[in-house]
Amino acid sequence: MAMQSLRGKVALVTGGSRGIGQAIARALVADGVQVAITGRSAAHLSAARPKIEAAGPGSLETFQADVRRYDEVKSAIEGTVARFGGLDFLINNAGVGFFTDVASMTAAQWSEIIDTNLTGVFNACQAALPHLKQRGGGFIINISSLAGKNAFKGASAYCASKAGLNAFSECLMQEVRYDNIRVSYVMPGSVTTGFSGGDETAGADWKSAPEDIADVVISLLQHNPRSLPSRVEVRPSKPKK
Repeated sequence: MAMQSLRGKVALVTGGSRGIGQAIARALVADGVQVAITGRSAAHLSAARPKIEAAGPGSLETFQADVRRYDEVKSAIEGTVARFGGLDFLINNAGVGFFTDVASMTAAQWSEIIDTNLTGVFNACQAALPHLKQRGGGFIINISSLAGKNAFKGASAYCASKAGLNAFSECLMQEVRYDNIRVSYVMPGSVTTGFSGGDETAGADWKSAPEDIADVVISLLQHNPRSLPSRVEVRPSKPKK
């Protein structure tokens, strides 16, 4: 099937200043996409800008926004539309994780995970849909996790948030498909990102790289619109024994 050109399209990547989000933003800019990224930290956004812009030839805009806050997400999306003239792609990547058992988890930790990983995606999708419809269609890609189907102890909130994200993605896909808006979700396994405060170099000899996930996102966006790979699982080829 013919691959779709991305040049000149407009994308917003939440949580785009680090890790998988930054890799996705770089890959999009390299393909000539006009990209906006969000992040909670102004310092992280500032540090990410030259790394993403260097990928060229696309352009970059940054917005400090917490996806848990609907008004901030809506403002970032409206800012993207104002800056680039519309919105074609929404990549929901922002996510957090605290790993502890239920008895030790605080209510605040539970809320931050669910509000970021699940409610944050709703916020972005709900705010973006009118703009995607105005363009005559588009693509929403949600970055989930294999933890959404493979539960493990000490990760109740994280696993629940990703399982919920998977179900949300399936429902949204059915709701907007006849608006020419495609919805997919990507479920990575272990990735070298330093997620949850870990060492981003640990396991580099066997884990997937952020760029691997970015390659999957680009392939989805380029896929012929007559068919939809709606769920993609990505795992290390040879996980640590």
